Amino acid sequence: MSINILFAAQADRWTQYEAHLRRALDETGLDYAIDTEMPPEEVDYIVYAPNSDVQDFRPYTRLKAVLNLWAGVEGITGNETLTVPLTRMVDKEGLTQGMVEWVTGHVLRHHLGMDAHIVNPDHAWDKTIPPLASERVVTILGLGALGSAVAGMLRHLGFTLRGWARSQKALDGVACHAGEDGLDAALSGAEIVVLLLPDTSDTRDVINARTLALLAPGAVIVNPGRGPLIDEADLIAALDSGQLSHATLDVFRTEPLPQDHPFWAHPKVTVTPHIASETRPPSASRVIAENIRRSEAGEPLLYVVDRDAGY
Repeated sequence: MSINILFAAQADRWTQYEAHLRRALDETGLDYAIDTEMPPEEVDYIVYAPNSDVQDFRPYTRLKAVLNLWAGVEGITGNETLTVPLTRMVDKEGLTQGMVEWVTGHVLRHHLGMDAHIVNPDHAWDKTIPPLASERVVTILGLGALGSAVAGMLRHLGFTLRGWARSQKALDGVACHAGEDGLDAALSGAEIVVLLLPDTSDTRDVINARTLALLAPGAVIVNPGRGPLIDEADLIAALDSGQLSHATLDVFRTEPLPQDHPFWAHPKVTVTPHIASETRPPSASRVIAENIRRSEAGEPLLYVVDRDAGY
């Protein structure tokens, strides 16, 4: 019997994904049908974006798993009608590599003080020499697939690294911390902080007046993770006081960022339009096809979401 796969996302996503998904599914050798419309009672798998029209999963009585197109799953974990396994997108070829490149570029920008030379209207001849990477403390909040990959690249460059996660991790070259006390240890004296935590009730506003005060004076925040990780008013206050020298932000509580938002006009804020890491259809399609193959073979699914933890 054919495996029926519903693609539930915005219409433009189907245009981007259809050929890649068919190619990846063909390579598994499975007998399948995939489309954007199917009778709910005939659907075995849903390739899913949380902003799709599918919000009530109860009619999908044959459903085996929901395969999220995005790394972030906060838009679906609270859906009580979803009772089958949910997987998140971990795409090492595309999404993870993109995040590593974006974070590394912006960390190096701030580490080397590039802005002073790129934007230099007074033509100042400032021979200030930046420290070596080993003399710069970089803290990564969030040591999952993305955080661990970013840590690996920054370790390769020689930075002094700290990391924090909800549960204890062990990464080569990273002083790993966990729990509430560990958060303070990870942040104390940090000069660059990279935010790669999921958006959960435990992580919202983790960057606030109290935690910002722990950082080295003139520290930098780099956030390609989730907008709600930061208390925006406290961030602006820290920038205005000089406790922070800059914030590079790729994610926001409201997206697109409203035109009248103070981040746009603040001289110490760089706004990028949620481009740090995007799911790439060719490689993401292979991840989805592999999970369907594993499910049909009775093997454990990859990247299953812990619904209680929220990621």
